Amino acid sequence: MRLVFGLVLIAGLGLAGFAVYMAQNYIGAYENALQQERAKTTAAVPTQEIYVTTRAIAYGEVIMPEDVQLSAWPKALLPEGHFDEETPFNVVGEPPRVAMRQIEKFEALMSLKVSDPGGDAGLTSRLERGQRAYAIKVDVASGVSGFLRPSDRVDVYWTGRIPGNDPNLPQGDVTKLIQTGVRLIAIDQMSETDSGSTTIARTVTVAASPQQVASLAQAQKTGQLSLSLMASNDDTVAEAVEVDQLSLLGLQKTAPDVAPRALQTCTRIVRRGVEKTEIPIPCTN
Repeated sequence: MRLVFGLVLIAGLGLAGFAVYMAQNYIGAYENALQQERAKTTAAVPTQEIYVTTRAIAYGEVIMPEDVQLSAWPKALLPEGHFDEETPFNVVGEPPRVAMRQIEKFEALMSLKVSDPGGDAGLTSRLERGQRAYAIKVDVASGVSGFLRPSDRVDVYWTGRIPGNDPNLPQGDVTKLIQTGVRLIAIDQMSETDSGSTTIARTVTVAASPQQVASLAQAQKTGQLSLSLMASNDDTVAEAVEVDQLSLLGLQKTAPDVAPRALQTCTRIVRRGVEKTEIPIPCTN
């Protein structure tokens, strides 16, 4: 009886070992076939390793070395300004970069989406050399109904009344184009360009030279400013524009009719007895 039990045990162990051997062979063959298919795919679509994010990164966040990794990317679809082994994203000894807009997980890193090493995501990074940031008050009408976005360009019109009684100056309210092609860098407290929502702004911040800032400040103090949105591909420069109430209605100034002034004569009365004589003399007043 013990002999039979031992034989059955040996047979069972042999069958189990054979099953494990067959399973290993099957799994190995499957992995080899999978690797061969992957190699065929790689050969069919040439790729290049570029840096992508390992997590979603919000606007203004510092991008640390652990937030990026090299990943294969089709060479035919390489994004402009990408980072790869030849142009690394992080360089030893340099400060980290900052996200200039929202970056999704596994999205390719591009130069237009990140700052320079040690850069700032604030408004100062959006100003060019010699420019200043200046805020303009707007409402639903003067702010183009909420369709303004950072990086848009606008023309600025001033509407107000010119003081004085000089007949050579425009009379009544006047609208004048005072700045053209001014670039917006923020809407209220938002400087991102990817926002798809439409909001009625209370202020817009523009990038302008110190002279333009002085003109805008004076215009905002003495009248009302209105913005006119320019097309994204419009490179024209608007000519001088000024409209008053008369030109708006197509009227012209007419000189008032002046009646001819009568020639004034003065006389002096001289009496000789009962005779009275009038003698013309120059008028004194």
